[in-house]
Parts: sequence; structure tokens; C-alpha cells
Amino acid sequence: MSGQPNTRLADLFGLAGWSKGELARLVNRQAAAMGHPQLATDTSRVRRWIDMGEIPRDPVPRVLAALFTERLGRVVTIEDLGLVRHGRVGKRQGGGSVEHPDGVPWAPERTAAVLTEFTGMDLMLNRRGLVGAGAALAAGSALSSAMHDWLHTDPALAADAPRIDHPLRADPAGFDRYEAAPIGWQEIEELERSVEVFRAWDATRGGGLQRKAVVGQLNEVGGMLSYRHPEHLQRRLWGVAANLAVLAGWMSHDIGLEPTAQKYFVIAAHAAREGGDRPRAGEALSRAARQMVHLGRPDDALDLMKLAKSGSGDEVLPRTKAMLSTIEAWAQASLGKGQAMRRTLGEAEELFVSDKGDVPPPSWMQMFDEADLHGMQALAYRTLAEHEPAAAVIAQRHAKQALELREAGRDRSKIFDHISLASACFIADDPEQADTYARLALTSMGTNSSHRTWDRLREMYRLTGQYSSYPRIQDLREEIKLALPRGSLKSAGGNSARA
Repeated sequence: MSGQPNTRLADLFGLAGWSKGELARLVNRQAAAMGHPQLATDTSRVRRWIDMGEIPRDPVPRVLAALFTERLGRVVTIEDLGLVRHGRVGKRQGGGSVEHPDGVPWAPERTAAVLTEFTGMDLMLNRRGLVGAGAALAAGSALSSAMHDWLHTDPALAADAPRIDHPLRADPAGFDRYEAAPIGWQEIEELERSVEVFRAWDATRGGGLQRKAVVGQLNEVGGMLSYRHPEHLQRRLWGVAANLAVLAGWMSHDIGLEPTAQKYFVIAAHAAREGGDRPRAGEALSRAARQMVHLGRPDDALDLMKLAKSGSGDEVLPRTKAMLSTIEAWAQASLGKGQAMRRTLGEAEELFVSDKGDVPPPSWMQMFDEADLHGMQALAYRTLAEHEPAAAVIAQRHAKQALELREAGRDRSKIFDHISLASACFIADDPEQADTYARLALTSMGTNSSHRTWDRLREMYRLTGQYSSYPRIQDLREEIKLALPRGSLKSAGGNSARA
């Protein structure tokens, strides 16, 4: 017992709207349903958890996580409730002690447990039709500060015997218990192939339709990781976990589950680091940075990109560095820093062409090709055009090059390219060309589940306003309204980074 109030639990308790007695009764009922009928919690004990910082014994934290998840309609983990016991005090970068050791949101040995718990809760939300969007995104500076020292150290994989009964082992409340058992390289190869299938589906159709399948697969992998395999297999399994977590995060971001997406990106960075793949950890954080720019928080994105680039290690390939630079440039463009953006994009081009291809790119980099390079340049210049209208012409050129190079199966990227091109044409005072490209985007929208395409379409709709007296643009505006969810245009406005 710390003697200090548990502010995390208190805040969530206030949001839930229960009385202390009501929560005690719910804990007893849920615990009995989970096979713990002997558990007896009362009002005074709940008061000690909240007001005195007492951490209850297992299974109570897991029971509370399940109750708060269902009540609030978003994933609530044991960490979110402030109910994790930490054995030592760590040091924050720059001095000062922190609640979480090792400079991260959870201790390294808890990565598999956190992964399994979070995905299990996410699946419960899916099953019960709840919407996991009620939490707040952490600031980029907070994430980068918490993860800096940890990301810059080398992971130490223990190759000891299975630790199935370890107190930190994941056993999320309310879900089918995964019995940890050893697996071989054949099973890992099958898992790696499944990642490729999910990745291709996401690129074509968007994140909505397969997100649950990806989260379920990640949950299974988390169970596998609770068994300690030989080091070479364990590293590959961590790699699968990192790839699935990035996909789960990207799909969550694609349908607007932003806090959930951010948590998956952080989980992915942890998993990659546990597997010794620092470039993958950096790329996972760069996804969180892209999310921040999309949401109109470019300063946070730059904080994350600084960590992603510095923490990727010496083994990162030039093409990976080029990809990271394009995201940094987009954030700079969103802030109107044209000179910095042009310099960063120049570095990206040089890095891209310097990659000799003698080292095969990792699977997670195969989606970043020349078409993607031009697509990101188009997006950056189109974003800068909100501050410097002359940049719109350059944005058009890159968008056209991206479209010429796009391979089959990259349908969502083509929609983004057409929206970037149409938006740049509107800014460049060329409504006729803009109308043509906007309609090409609209024809593909119906087969895609990406909410991000809606976000960028809303921003393009904003640009049509000054041409609303043109008959063709009037028709286009009506078609955009039909393509977007009802009432969504009321929120259009302010984030020029999106379109």
C-alpha cells in the first residue's frame, strides 16, 4: 500500500459512475463467473484501492480491467488502472524517478502479458459491439520521453525454461485461456505468411473488415510468447507479434479508433525491441507519428519521429531511412516549414536512390516503393500548399507519378493519390482538373472501409467551397455528401494536413 491515492483508478471510477458498494458487488459477481467464488470484496476495500493506493491481489486487477472495459466501451488494462506492482524504481531521462521501471509504460518482462491482455479486451469490445474510442491519445513528447532510454538499449532474451506459472503471465479476464505450448519453425512460417495476407488485404480494402481477425491472431501469438522458446524461434515470434501489432494499430487508425491504434503501435515497438529488431521498433513509432500528423498534431509527430530515427539503430536500410524522412517532412509541411520540408524530402530522395538493393528489405518495408515515395511527397507538398499555394503544382506532379507507378492491389493508396491530386488542383485554381480527379477517387470509395479516406475527402470538400457556384462543382459537392457518413461534414474544417 503506497498510502497515496490511485489517481488512475480514481479517474476511471469517476467516469464509470459507480458507487464503491456497487463496484464491490460487481467485482464479486464477475470473479465468481471467472471461477473465483471465494472472493469477497466490500466497500471499505474498494475505498483502500482508490484512496490509499492499495493494490489488490490477483485476480482482482483482471476482474476490474474487464469491468471497466465493458462499462466505458474501450480497452482498459491493468496498467491503465494503476494496479501493477513494480519491484524497483527507474530513472526518467534527465533525472527523477518514475512509476514505471525501465523508462517504459511497462516492464520488459510484461510485454507478452500486456499484449495478450489488451488484445483480449479489444476482442471483447468487438464481440459486444462497443466502440473503443473514449480514451485520450498520449502526447508524442510523453511517449518519446518514456521510451527513449529503453529503445536505445539492446534487449536481453532469456532462454530459460517455460514460466507458465509466473505471476506476470497473461491471463486476461473473461476470455478463453490460451494454454502455452512450444511451437516450431513451421508454425512460425505459417504465421508470417498470414501477416502478408492481412497486409495485402489492408492495402486493398482498408482496415475495417479484417481488424478483428488481426487482433485475434495477435492475441494467439501473445499466448505463444508466454512459453519460452529457443532464442532463434522466440525472436521470430516477437517479429510476428510486432508485425501484427503494427497492422492492428494501422487498421484501428484507419477506422478512427485512435487511442487503441496508438497503444498497438507502442506494443509493436516493445515487441520489435524484444525480438532485437530496432529498425522495426522505429518504424512502429513512425506509424504513431503519421497518426499524429493526420490528427493535426504535427509537433507531437516530430517528437516521435526524432525517437523513431534515433532509436532505429545502425542496421536500418537507406530505404527505411527514406520512408522515415517522408513522414518527418509531412509533419514539417503541416507546420508550414517549407524550407525544412524541402530539405527533408531531398534527403529522402537521396536515401531512396542510394539503396542498392543488395540487402533484401524486411517484409514490413516492401510496401514502401517508388510509388509510395512520390505519394508521400505529393501529400507533403499538398499540405504545404495550404501555407504556400505555389507548392500545389509540385504536389500534382508527384501525385501523377505515384499513380503511374502504383501496382495492383494498392487501391487505398490510389484513392489517397487522387484526393491529393484533386486537392492540389483546387488550391492551384484549376477546378476542372480537380473535378476529374475527385470523381476518380469517389468511384473507388464504396469498396473501401478506410475512414481516413473520408477524413481526407472532407478536407477536399472544404476546398470546393470557393467554386460552389460552378455547376459541375455543385454536382461534385452533392456526390461527396452522398459518399460520406451522414452528418460528418459538420466536423470538416481545420486540419489541412489530412487532404
